[in-house]
Amino acid sequence: MKIAALVENTCANGRLEVEHGLCLYVETPHHRLLLDSGASDLFLKNAGIMHTDLSLIDTVVLSHGHNDHGGGLSCFLQCNSVAKIYMQTSAFGEYYSIHEAPKFIGLDSELKKTSRIVMLNGCMRIDDELEIFAGIVSNRPVPSANGTLKIKTGTGFVQDDFRHEQCLVITVGEKRILLSGCAHHGILNILDEFRSIYETEPDVVISGFHLKKKTAYTADDIREIRGIARELKSFRSVFYTCHCTGEEAFAVMKEVMGGRLHYLHCGDVLEF
Repeated sequence: MKIAALVENTCANGRLEVEHGLCLYVETPHHRLLLDSGASDLFLKNAGIMHTDLSLIDTVVLSHGHNDHGGGLSCFLQCNSVAKIYMQTSAFGEYYSIHEAPKFIGLDSELKKTSRIVMLNGCMRIDDELEIFAGIVSNRPVPSANGTLKIKTGTGFVQDDFRHEQCLVITVGEKRILLSGCAHHGILNILDEFRSIYETEPDVVISGFHLKKKTAYTADDIREIRGIARELKSFRSVFYTCHCTGEEAFAVMKEVMGGRLHYLHCGDVLEF
């Protein structure tokens, strides 16, 4: 099994370009799939450099309805004629960032016309290798960086509850690998949900942790990051993080977690 980062904010390979977005390419014994598509057509360019044939993709899983994860879907549909795209029905919401002026960060509404999109209301078992779970319960705190992410309604902006977020579980042999985009529900809540479903912990977790901020970290922010790292260290899983975690937050977590935490850069390839 192979997982390669086609798009991420940072780069391990000087030949590749980067953007604020995420696209992971996955090969399993029975599938060629993408988790997310980045923010643009960049994943196509990087896939070519990495000798990855996207016409062979049979499955796309959209982690949530933000355009840094689904902005490349229109381009993908032009280069691939077979793949089904799985997303939650709420993925086409009016999603905005209000960090400065309100900015639309949702998906292109034209995608609704695509017959290959499979709209889900919760969990789905695709086959023996692939399962999707959603409806994550937030018993623990969610990332404070969620605070600027809103849904536009007829009366104004309300806090996004991220019901459009979903996670992919890949089972190959005895290994289970958990893939998430930004873990807006909080990576600890997602892991709790995994344990409630599978009665075990994932062997590998690949996810952004949504800890990156545009302003300087406060003392409370650092305590939050260290607290998450201590909790993650109690799991038996090995963690690969990326994208919205941010390099500064990663460095703080790495001090706590040591070899249990790694950074997944654009161009990196993992083999299990």
